[in-house]
Amino acid sequence: MPVTFLYFAYGSNLLSARLRERTPSARSLGVARLAHYELRWHKTGKDGSGKCDVVHVPGSGSEVLGVVYEIALAEKPALDQAEALGIGYAAREVAVQLDGKELRALAYVALEVDPAAVPFEWYKALVVAGAKEHGLESGYVRALESVAAQTDPDPTRAARHRRLLGAASN
Repeated sequence: MPVTFLYFAYGSNLLSARLRERTPSARSLGVARLAHYELRWHKTGKDGSGKCDVVHVPGSGSEVLGVVYEIALAEKPALDQAEALGIGYAAREVAVQLDGKELRALAYVALEVDPAAVPFEWYKALVVAGAKEHGLESGYVRALESVAAQTDPDPTRAARHRRLLGAASN
């Protein structure tokens, strides 16, 4: 019986501090590629802003970069709750390439999307910080940085999430 599972992080959970807040056992196995998918910021968050999602685009040359984490199976319910499993996201098994090998990992895929959704600036900052933390390709990081973002009207919520950026640099 497995005691851990593999998780493909591509959004704010790229940032180790963010993910370990939710699943303390999370251990990075490295940068992985999810072929024939595109990263979109159209998942409708509970706060009304856009969150990351991966969308399958068959036959395309597109790919999403992310990080595969190994996490204790006992912590999966906490991750499911953070990702609003069944309400915000569905859990899907995806095939990713890590160090030239194919792995099967869990990814969360949005259930409800809004093409007009825009992320809050703190959410975008978490995604960019996670991409930089793991050394994702500079062109990919620039593409993340170029995404339009909006100011969160709730400064308390923004400050709560931004504190993770400080924790990441420690």
